Amino acid sequence: MIKSIPLNKLGQSPRNVRRHTDGAADAELKASIAALGLLQNLIVRSAARGKFEVEAGERRRRAMQSLVDEGVLPRNHEVTCLVLEEGGNAVETSLAENFHRLAMNPADEAQAFASLIEAGASVEDVARRFGLTVRFVEGRLRLATLAPLVFEALAAGAITLDMAKAYGATSDQEIQARVFEQVSSAYYAPAPDGIRRMVLSGTVRGSDPRARLVGRDAYIEAGGRIERELFDDADSEAWVDVALLETLAGARMADHAEAIAAEHGLAWVRPTLDSYAGHDLVEGLVRIPAEPAPLSEAEAARLGSLEAAYDEQAAILEDEDSSEDAVAAAEEAIERIDRECAELRDRPPVLPPELRREAGMLLTLSRDGIPVLQPVFYGERQPEAPGDDDAIEVVPDGPRRLALSKRLVDELAMQRRDVLSLHVASDPGLALDLLVFTLADADAHDWRSRSATTIRGPIPSGPLVAFEARDARASAALAELTAGLDESWRGGTDVADRFDRFRDLTDDARAAWLGFVVGRTLEASLNVEGDRRIAFHDHLGRLTGIDMAQWWRPTAANYFDRVSKQVILDALEEVGGAELASRFASSRKADLASSAERVFAGDTIAEADVHERALAWVPDVLGFAPPPPEVLPAEDVDKEQDPAVRGASASEEAVEGVSGQADQGGEGSGPSEPVGQAA
Repeated sequence: MIKSIPLNKLGQSPRNVRRHTDGAADAELKASIAALGLLQNLIVRSAARGKFEVEAGERRRRAMQSLVDEGVLPRNHEVTCLVLEEGGNAVETSLAENFHRLAMNPADEAQAFASLIEAGASVEDVARRFGLTVRFVEGRLRLATLAPLVFEALAAGAITLDMAKAYGATSDQEIQARVFEQVSSAYYAPAPDGIRRMVLSGTVRGSDPRARLVGRDAYIEAGGRIERELFDDADSEAWVDVALLETLAGARMADHAEAIAAEHGLAWVRPTLDSYAGHDLVEGLVRIPAEPAPLSEAEAARLGSLEAAYDEQAAILEDEDSSEDAVAAAEEAIERIDRECAELRDRPPVLPPELRREAGMLLTLSRDGIPVLQPVFYGERQPEAPGDDDAIEVVPDGPRRLALSKRLVDELAMQRRDVLSLHVASDPGLALDLLVFTLADADAHDWRSRSATTIRGPIPSGPLVAFEARDARASAALAELTAGLDESWRGGTDVADRFDRFRDLTDDARAAWLGFVVGRTLEASLNVEGDRRIAFHDHLGRLTGIDMAQWWRPTAANYFDRVSKQVILDALEEVGGAELASRFASSRKADLASSAERVFAGDTIAEADVHERALAWVPDVLGFAPPPPEVLPAEDVDKEQDPAVRGASASEEAVEGVSGQADQGGEGSGPSEPVGQAA
């Protein structure tokens, strides 16, 4: 019979079959009960002392109890219940109530949310009413705007939610419908990323990686159509049947993947038509650590001899008495040495045979249409066995090239790294953003191991060990920043005690530790072509507004004594023109290095503009490259050329930049002046 029972008389039944729950779903249920009340009766059974045990509806009882704890409902809130008769099978009733239920179709959710919005509710109201995130509600509302036949396919279960989201990458329902019809008639069902590419591009050029992979003849033979304008060539012609091309390219990549898996003895190779391994591709996979193949004794000896030969050739370039022929030969030799060293160091990872049989790799498509096997091994994530607590979850055109000795290159890289580390460490807001981004972008997990956290921030190992630039301002300022860290928490008796003490530090003290631990992870790099360059460092340098001239000045010891005479004269010509360079052209190398040190320190008498340029000069390799120029539409170019518009834009950008920094970090969290910054 149906009966109203006070909530404080209800308790959990030991016979209730539900043992596990979901926190997010519980929050949604709680929000629903708070907004709309209990929409479904509880099923209970009489117990001793006037109490009742909940056989079905325990989640609803707990949600109401939580609302009581929060003061939303009274303790004796009346709950409508269906009371079972004595002798009934309570376990069977509980199982049936929990088992025979169907989650709402995403299309139904989209229509329901859209109806509420049309009735006057806001997205925030809907999210709050059902205990959902605003992002979730907005995603469902976008589904409601899909082309009718796509929406109907989602409602009927003919396409997955991910496929529906891919169609929603464009708001043009005509494009959605056209792509849907193409996909429906194809014999190869594309993945969501393939659908997303198709709705974002009506045709494909002949230079597209998929077109290069399939080939023109194979595409035409399969019935593909090509449209050409008067001046089109093989790269610019339009391939019309995108769905057919996706099908052919997908099949070709699948064939390559199967052949590679057999060749390398892998369990599987997962292909994609993208040039990168996206989240969808690695979902459900865990990265298997693998070290590069070790160097043989002969290869290690060869690498050592190449490094020695490099320094010998660099010494020829640094020698002012070297002939032009000797300099040219040394430059060619250095290029050959660089190439051979790169070939020796670029070694594929290796796995033990017993792991290889259950490991897989990812096959991407390069921009040239060539399948590329990514040098990373993955394993499939194994689900945790239910009830087994011990189960393990397997979870530039750049600046002018300078021929410098290897030691000097390493030292300059370390000093540039210190400058960048100092600025990141001095801006906790940026450090936090960098930390979160790095973790989100890592896509690396422990292999067959259980760990309290996957956060790792090891200190880079090189390229020089124990190098200290004693005359560098940034290194000294970084040491001063480190010395100012509050280390009182280190006196804890164990990790839990240390953690509690660390949490008791002030906000400023913890922020200093955040900046420090992120800043010290930065690798050493230079603004040069090749493996010494890290483009992201240029971006960070621009974000922090680093002026390298404030932190590094060239001296005879750290630079001029270690480059050729011509490199010094070129630097002098940059700041003072040919007249200044010719003034020192006849000087001996040692005298020239000392004179250049005084010029670039501002300790000589010179014209005001020469003096200013000398104090602002640093080698190109130490600078942070500017962003690539943006190509503006014609109408924007006209606006840019209008002085009034250009001035107004500059003012607006300045205001937006300041307010944006405040918004990101809150009060007092904008880019702060680095500790110990040079005047």
